[in-house]
Amino acid sequence: MTHLAESIGRVLIYRLGSLGDTVVALPALKLVASAFPTAQRWLLTNFNSSTKAAPMAAVLEGTGLVHGYIRYPLGLRDVGGLISLRREIRRFRPDVLVYLAAPRGRLKAWRDALFFRACGITRLIGVPYSMHQQRPAMLSKGGYEYEGIRLVRCLRPALGETRLDAPEAFDLSLSDLERRVATTALGSLADGRPLLMASVGAKVDVKDWEDRNWAALVGRLGGQLRGWGLCMVGSRDDRDRSSALLAHWPGASVNLCGSLSVRESAAVLDHAQVYVGHDSGPMHLAAAVGTPCVAIFSSRNLPGEWFPHGHHHRVHYKPVECLGCKLDVCLEKQKMCIRSISVHEVEESVLQIVNASALAPEPN
Repeated sequence: MTHLAESIGRVLIYRLGSLGDTVVALPALKLVASAFPTAQRWLLTNFNSSTKAAPMAAVLEGTGLVHGYIRYPLGLRDVGGLISLRREIRRFRPDVLVYLAAPRGRLKAWRDALFFRACGITRLIGVPYSMHQQRPAMLSKGGYEYEGIRLVRCLRPALGETRLDAPEAFDLSLSDLERRVATTALGSLADGRPLLMASVGAKVDVKDWEDRNWAALVGRLGGQLRGWGLCMVGSRDDRDRSSALLAHWPGASVNLCGSLSVRESAAVLDHAQVYVGHDSGPMHLAAAVGTPCVAIFSSRNLPGEWFPHGHHHRVHYKPVECLGCKLDVCLEKQKMCIRSISVHEVEESVLQIVNASALAPEPN
């Protein structure tokens, strides 16, 4: 591998998605960087139409894992678009393609491989040609393999091992400036009091636990966690909804939805004793900085596939008969999976983490 790395000048990494997709791929991206430390590493990914930027850049900026981006137009079907993309890739002249796309079936994997070879790339790493590579492995306890582990498994034959439980596996390399911005944004809540952080954002309706549950949870936790502060994080679209929920919290609070960059939000989440939220990007950010999560999941994906990584989280997931449906909107079952998660269950999980933290010995 060392001899190969020395001969590689340019690496193209293929990974689409947004915040959560980036965080779970961090160990794989770090494995690529360690395998090709002197190469120019560019990411082929989707861009935000509103900001004309790659959403993955919001997470990766400052990490040194990638050096540039090539736009992948989502929904690309037309011949002209494919020719334009091929021209852009050939202009970069990658020596190696590292494939980190989500599973889309063997046929699409083979089609993608043919396209990248047509771009002049002779060495492809991680393309999941077999169903074994496509699917998350089923685990002995009934859950499924974490997406970040599946990505690393596909790279292992070419790039070797990496450990997801290593301290640096999900390290975001947050800067001092990002941490100062976070402290300033928290204001009086950064005075050392314990903090609960939450996010109600959900990209699709089937992942949304709904406001009546959130309002009840916030009110009940506010009665239990006297002296705690509550901070809401998320996108600008979550701001009004979060403000309405904060009315149910009796203590000090702040609404930072839409006020911070992704990495500044990660620095804010690093202040929390507990995070509670949907299956979402902020949940993965909280897990990345080591904050214990109480995660509320629909059964849209397989159990374990997108759970927050680590053993100190509490995940609420109902394994209904239609699990893994991949639906955005559930009409037939009316979201029976996530709607069957009670406010009491989630409240108890938060309090269990709080109590376990209170009993934990102080670090030396």
